Amino acid sequence: MTLTLAFRNLFHDRVRLAVTLVGILFSIVLVAVQLGLYLGARGMIISMIDRADGDLWIMAYGTKNFEEAQPIRARERYVALATPGVVSAVPLVTAFTDWRKPTGGSTLVVVIGADHEDGGLAPWNIVEGSVTGLGVRDAVIVDKTYLAELGIKGVGDTAQVGSSRVRVVGLTEGIRSFTVTPFIFTTLNRARSLIDMPADNITYVLTKVAPGADIEKVRADIRAKLPDSEVLTKAEFRTRSLNHWLFATGAGVALIGGAVLGLIVGTVIVAQTLYSSTKDHLSEFATLRALGSSSGYIHKVILMQAGLSAVLGYVLGMAIALTIVYLSEHTALPIVMSPGLAALLLGLTFAMCAISALSAIGKVMRIDPAMVFNR
Repeated sequence: MTLTLAFRNLFHDRVRLAVTLVGILFSIVLVAVQLGLYLGARGMIISMIDRADGDLWIMAYGTKNFEEAQPIRARERYVALATPGVVSAVPLVTAFTDWRKPTGGSTLVVVIGADHEDGGLAPWNIVEGSVTGLGVRDAVIVDKTYLAELGIKGVGDTAQVGSSRVRVVGLTEGIRSFTVTPFIFTTLNRARSLIDMPADNITYVLTKVAPGADIEKVRADIRAKLPDSEVLTKAEFRTRSLNHWLFATGAGVALIGGAVLGLIVGTVIVAQTLYSSTKDHLSEFATLRALGSSSGYIHKVILMQAGLSAVLGYVLGMAIALTIVYLSEHTALPIVMSPGLAALLLGLTFAMCAISALSAIGKVMRIDPAMVFNR
């Protein structure tokens, strides 16, 4: 009975129902896109840190993120290796530089230099070529997403970085940068050559701690030996990078703010529609109260209307949101839709509609059942 009455009230005015669904749909799509962009940006910011095989990162003081770092001395690697509890210390080079397109013009890239046999950091999701191909002279690996930006078509094409020629020997898929700056993978020494870095300089030392060793004690020992460098755990460096790109720059606040705005707009539209629908059926609700229906029963009817609106709006909104996610999959800034985000959107939709129903419930509870006998 409750579901039937709620269904009839909801579908009594199809135009009003359409307005309600549009409000919910708009809210869901906006929140999904904003939070999906947030998750996508977050994944890109920490992808290199998460993929690197190191428990501790040795770096120059003041380094705020993976791409922007000052060089340190290569000797710091050997200092780390000599520390009790350390099983490996892998050097890594990264820096911005210019990529000169074979068709003319240039673009900014991030060169990442590491020897894959050391196990520090190597390209993943390789769809063409192989990481072993980096052993060939002038070899680099790039991501398919940036082929047009780099002015190349695929494996075998050449370009110029600095004064050196490079040849693409492999392609990855899905390795993207938050700054929309292409990553260029190569070997350690070749990276130094491309960015004109002295042979005794590196950017990071990826330090791996022995199983069972106290990571904080190892870090304290390294810090004591290298007072001019900073030593961070992987989790600390990840958090620092996220705070810099998402909050210090304001990008994350803008994305979350857009999601909140979408929820507010959707809630207002749904509340207005439910309130208007309730006003049109005041006499029916008054009759129910005059017949002795409890307040709880009437609350259930209105909340059921809100719940039906939430289900219909969520299904339509998610269909559009997933389409947008699919279309963004191969762009430089993809939108991510995780199971957790989908569940969160469902919960937010029901919460939004439930809150919207409060205004209608308040109106019904102020009805005087006697109005039925005055008609």
